[in-house]
Amino acid sequence: MRVDRTDFRVQVMVGKTVAVFLCSLLTFGKLESQQANSLGLETLVRSALDSNRDLVSAREGLITAREQVSEAWSEVYPSIDLNASYSRNISPPINFLPAVFFNPNAGPDDYIGIQFGADNTWNNNISFEQPLFRPSVFVGVGAAGQFESFQGEVVRGEEQAVVTQVRVGYYQLLLAQEQVRLTENSLDRVRQSLRETRALNQAGLASDYDVLRLEVELANLEPNFTRAENAVLQARRQLAVQAGFEDQESLRVIGALSEMELEELSDNSPGNQEVLSFMGFQDTGLESAKEALGYAAELRSDIRQLELNEELRHSEMRLEQAEYLPNITMFGNYIINAQNNGAPSFFASGVGQRAYSRIVGLRVSVPIFQGFRRNSRIDQRRAALRQAQAQTRQVIGLAESQVKGLVEGIDEALLRARAQRLAVNQAERGFEIASAQYREGLSGQLELTDSEVALRQSEFNYAQAVYDYLVARAQLDEATGRVPLVDVDIATSRGS
Repeated sequence: MRVDRTDFRVQVMVGKTVAVFLCSLLTFGKLESQQANSLGLETLVRSALDSNRDLVSAREGLITAREQVSEAWSEVYPSIDLNASYSRNISPPINFLPAVFFNPNAGPDDYIGIQFGADNTWNNNISFEQPLFRPSVFVGVGAAGQFESFQGEVVRGEEQAVVTQVRVGYYQLLLAQEQVRLTENSLDRVRQSLRETRALNQAGLASDYDVLRLEVELANLEPNFTRAENAVLQARRQLAVQAGFEDQESLRVIGALSEMELEELSDNSPGNQEVLSFMGFQDTGLESAKEALGYAAELRSDIRQLELNEELRHSEMRLEQAEYLPNITMFGNYIINAQNNGAPSFFASGVGQRAYSRIVGLRVSVPIFQGFRRNSRIDQRRAALRQAQAQTRQVIGLAESQVKGLVEGIDEALLRARAQRLAVNQAERGFEIASAQYREGLSGQLELTDSEVALRQSEFNYAQAVYDYLVARAQLDEATGRVPLVDVDIATSRGS
């Protein structure tokens, strides 16, 4: 039986149109539902800044440093102590004195027992000390303040790292979702082509080999789709952990890499605009490398931590050197002693039962020799300072290389995305032509398969270029010390 080729093509095209329309309705409804429950990048970053465990630990370290500053200042302030005691003599102490003290005629071995103290003894002492010149104390106060600044920079660096981790995790999830979408689109195209080819084969218009080739391609794509779905689940869980999001499986994010326009923010959807505008260092291009290096030298957290570490090492050396200097302290004591017999009477009240003494003075302590211990400790601190200085110089060099590489990577990713966008348009047109020619019998199934593979690869290459651009921008923000929500106000950066 001979089948009219034109009528058959019309039936196939109508069936394909209906299927695409139904799939579009289902996909649109699914996307609308997911979009309503999706979270933006800024929301997840704020959640991470509130709940990240490493960041919480760093903030507790800053609190400890602040309390250490208060502790160091306590050595500068005067110290006042009150000591009071009461004793009940069950048997008052007896001391023996030579009897000759009282009786000149007493023999040399004659003694008289004298009771010292009464039944009740009261003692009260208020002591006061004020350092007047104690170099180690003042150097220690400065070192404590430097340590607080160091811990504050540690917190800032941890915040920058957390924001960057969440951003990269967010972009990884978007890329994994693109892989799922593209693989699913390929599956749909191959399945559609397989249905058409089987129909053509039954009508005698396509060979068994054409059907077999599509079946093999479909069998190869299906495990890739499962693998891509598993990658999405893994990326979603990782992002949920980084952001402190408890319900990992329900986490959904906004944005689509394949739809992002990197060169014109206003051409994007609101979701993509939020993702693209979450930037700290706004300028891009090779001409901005010098400006980026300037920001890095001034604001980069690891460099600032090393510079503060140098100051700490220098203060430690000065603290050891201060041990050679004298200490001068003013002190005073106010003492009340009282005794009485019989029932206790608070600090006694009878005549002659209470005595007062008041003392003030200066104490000077001059260190002379301690077995060369101080010289050794000063040399140790000086070596630690030189080591810190060497580390700072090394990190500055590495930071300069990293910033230049990131700026170059951003420009390269931007150029690649521009080229891949054109490649996607051409691949889409190529697939349409190959599909039409295949249905018309003007080309074989091999050309159709090649055009589908080229389309899928070009679409993923564009998504990969956008991903590389976003990741490089996130790393550049951290490298220049201008991280959103930590160093840069998002609202301000969006308006600029």
